[in-house]
Amino acid sequence: MNVREGAVEIDAPEQGEGAGEEVFYNPTQELNRDLTIATLRAYSDREPRAETYLDAMAASGIRGVRAASDGWDVTCTDTDADAVSLCRDNFERNDLAGDVRQRDCRPLLYEEYFDVVDLDPFGTPIPFVDAAVQGTRNLLCVTATDTAPLCGAHFESGVRSYSAVPRNTEYHAEMGVRILLSALVRTGARYDVAFRPLLTHATKHYVRTYLELDRGATVANDAVDSLGYIHHCEHCLRRETEYGLIADPPECCPNCGHGIQTAGPVWLDSTCDREFLPDVDAALSAELDTMDKLERLLDRLDAELSEPTHYDQHRLCKRWNRPAPSMDEFLDQIRASGYDASRTHYGGTTFKTTASVEEIRAVTGSDA
Repeated sequence: MNVREGAVEIDAPEQGEGAGEEVFYNPTQELNRDLTIATLRAYSDREPRAETYLDAMAASGIRGVRAASDGWDVTCTDTDADAVSLCRDNFERNDLAGDVRQRDCRPLLYEEYFDVVDLDPFGTPIPFVDAAVQGTRNLLCVTATDTAPLCGAHFESGVRSYSAVPRNTEYHAEMGVRILLSALVRTGARYDVAFRPLLTHATKHYVRTYLELDRGATVANDAVDSLGYIHHCEHCLRRETEYGLIADPPECCPNCGHGIQTAGPVWLDSTCDREFLPDVDAALSAELDTMDKLERLLDRLDAELSEPTHYDQHRLCKRWNRPAPSMDEFLDQIRASGYDASRTHYGGTTFKTTASVEEIRAVTGSDA
């Protein structure tokens, strides 16, 4: 089938249900790829010396072809011969230059440097991150599609893949984001590399993050200092955070006396750079078919608090046996009491606030 995305047109096999033998092309990831193009544009202004881009799991080559169309010096790798052939054809189809190689990206990343490396595997990206730390000069782009392990729904798999304890909470998307960032930061720190998130989002069934690299033991230590734990009560939904790599959870919930679940180590600091987001927004253009969705996403990310967990208004109100008012009214009640509050990009009824669950309950109405 012919596929047009942005300024390019590629050939891709018809995609059936489930994994098949054809070269993989995922149309539902167009928003991810559109945002990648806008982020690359914004980053090239931030770091004008950045020129080379590695699409480490090329498949049809759609990412690499689109990056080449936007002026990047592109290398694509894939271990599948059919994918490599199709990728080369798609570069030629668009009259673009691209270095397409049939090989595993990991040894290549130990041999060569690329200004930008893009990891978009099926499932967890962790097996590729050690090599990516070695071969990335400026910006590492990472997609994780194994959201069930990341969010704690597949607990053992999450522990194995991310060397952390994920918990399946109502803020499961936030859990996935912060478990992933923690694993990436800890991997970088082993090589005296600090990762700083420029833009991170959880959309549908994947997490995507863009990380700027800085090298040196001191900055790597600083990145590790942003790791810690979330202590969560499933009974009353109270949660608190603790910085550091040694967890010291309370014996029971200070609010209701029930048991505590601990998740971590997780990334506890900001998942986006507030100064970078407007640059990405400014880099959006009309040929990006998901532009309207991206504008809304970036607006939400820009307004979103950096709190490491979020609440679901409907779940709280149901638990408290209250009718749920409009989200605007609900958040205004919290703000009027002196706390910060914002919607999240995860869903229509999810929000972040500096108020505790007890304070939210107290300031948003009397019990029914």
